[in-house]
Amino acid sequence: MTITRRTALAGLGATVLATPAVAQANYPDKPIRMIIAFAAGGPTDVVGRLLAPRLSEILGQQVVVENKPGATGNIGTAMVADAKPDGYTILFSASTMAMAPALYGKQLGYDPVNGLAAIAYVASVPLILLTPIDGAKSTPELVSMLRKDPGKYSYASSGNGGMIHLASYLFAKRAGGDALHVPYRGSAPGMVDMIAGRHGFQIDTLQSSKGFIDGGKVRVIGVAAAKRLPQLPDVPTIKEAAGFDYSINTWYAAYAPAKTPRPIIDKLNAAFNQALKQPDMMKKADELAIEVIISTPEQAKQFYDSQMAFWDPIIKESGAKPE
Repeated sequence: MTITRRTALAGLGATVLATPAVAQANYPDKPIRMIIAFAAGGPTDVVGRLLAPRLSEILGQQVVVENKPGATGNIGTAMVADAKPDGYTILFSASTMAMAPALYGKQLGYDPVNGLAAIAYVASVPLILLTPIDGAKSTPELVSMLRKDPGKYSYASSGNGGMIHLASYLFAKRAGGDALHVPYRGSAPGMVDMIAGRHGFQIDTLQSSKGFIDGGKVRVIGVAAAKRLPQLPDVPTIKEAAGFDYSINTWYAAYAPAKTPRPIIDKLNAAFNQALKQPDMMKKADELAIEVIISTPEQAKQFYDSQMAFWDPIIKESGAKPE
């Protein structure tokens, strides 16, 4: 056959067109960076690092964790949103992602709706209500205190505009009372001050507060979930104890840059779901009161959108501002 310029160009075009498909079929053929948008040692980092070695084994390539904290997770999130959409830079983040758009507005640094592609909604962690040992001994007692003396009692949080701040604000609001917000750099310093009697209550995860609970330094009086936790069977839900609806959880999810090819998203989604189903992972999650979630990318996206819609009016009403 005579090779003309036209047939040569056609052949070259076919090769170029085939290259992305080949790359997707061979994915991954090098290590993957998993950006965790929060500091090392925090709850998001703990869950991400539990998953990373299991993902490495499943995908056949090392998943390397890199912590990029700052601006309530925005720095790491923006980094991934700006990354090449080839599946080699992914994001592992938490519920504050859904709060960031209302908090930061135009200063967010990325498109919260179209800048990322959801991979998987990974886990949910119910929040718990804690008080000092010498403080309120039940949720109804705390509610009565907040109603009787609005603004007299304070609560600690891990920072302005974060999950603990806004969850605490919402608790006081739904309780029909009011309380003063005192932000800290992390939940542990605030917990120490609450133990000393400087705050009336704190909302946190069992994962973060377990050491204080086991040491008998704080009292758990309520669970912010639809049902009691197996790890705290004697602690009633807030709705059960106080009669008003309050089911709030922190959560973790994985994302890739927008326009990442769907075959790569599907491969990553399958890897996360498989990692979550491993018996040792399930056991560790159960110890930390982490509810493992098996999801599709569509379900992860729908959940993220619903969380943005939920928190937007609460943030605006609270007047919360980022640090």
